[in-house]
Amino acid sequence: MQKLTIVKVGGKVVEDVESLMKLLEDFSRISGRKILVHGGGKSATAMAEKLGVKTEMTGGRRITNKEMLDVVLMVYGGLINKNIVAKCQALGMNSVGLTGADLNIIKAVKRPVKDIDYGYAGDVVSVQAKQFENLLESGAVPVVAPLTHDGRGLMLNTNADTMAAETAKALADGYEVTLVYCFEKPGVLMDPDDDNSVIPVLSYSDFKKYQKDGIISEGMIPKLDNGFDALMAGVKDVIISNPESIVKLNDLGTHLAS
Repeated sequence: MQKLTIVKVGGKVVEDVESLMKLLEDFSRISGRKILVHGGGKSATAMAEKLGVKTEMTGGRRITNKEMLDVVLMVYGGLINKNIVAKCQALGMNSVGLTGADLNIIKAVKRPVKDIDYGYAGDVVSVQAKQFENLLESGAVPVVAPLTHDGRGLMLNTNADTMAAETAKALADGYEVTLVYCFEKPGVLMDPDDDNSVIPVLSYSDFKKYQKDGIISEGMIPKLDNGFDALMAGVKDVIISNPESIVKLNDLGTHLAS
C-alpha cells in the first residue's frame, strides 16, 4: 500500500514567512504522496481589521457572518493558498491549490444553530477520495484551504484540523496514511510554558484525564479530538509536532495511541 502523508499547518507557522518556508522545504523532502492542509486565522483577522469587519470569536472558534465569509474566502482561498502553492512550485512540488468546492472534494453543511450561531461555518459531510487519488497518482501535491461548499452554491468556513482529519479518514482505505498536525510547539505539552515537557505518546484515556485536570485545554482539545477520531477510523499514525519535526516523525512530536 502506498504511503500518504497529510500535513495540516496552522498557527504562527503560516503567519511567519521564514517558518512557513522552512516547513515547506522539509515538506518537500517527505517521500511518497502528500497533501498539505492550511489554516490562517490570524491573517484573516488582520485583513478583517483593515477592511473594517469586526471579528467575533467564541470558545476559540470564529463566528462567520456574511462580511467575515467574504474575508476568509479572500484570505484562505486566495492570499494564503496561492502563496503556498507558488512556494511549493519553487521547491519542485507540482502543487494545486484547492478549496472544498474544487472538484467537489469536500462538501459540508452549514452548522445548525444550537446554543451559538456560528454563521457560515461548515461541518464536513463528505470527502471525494477518488478525486484526491486522481490528483495524487498524477504526481500533484494538493494544497487545501479551510473552505468547503454545500453543493448549492454556498461556500463555508471550515475548521482546518477537521478537514485534515476527514481527508485522512477518507483516504485510509487506499493508502497507509500518516496525519501530522504541525504548529509552533514541539508536541502536546504537560506544561504549556515548557517546550521540553512533550508527551511522546498520548492515549485517548490519558487525553481525557489531562483534559479533565486542565493540563490539556483550549485549542489543543479540538485538534486532539480530530486526531483520535482519525486514528480510530483507520489512519495509521497521528502526530502533533512542529516544523522541525516533520522529517523525523518517528522520533519527535506526540504520537497518538488508541
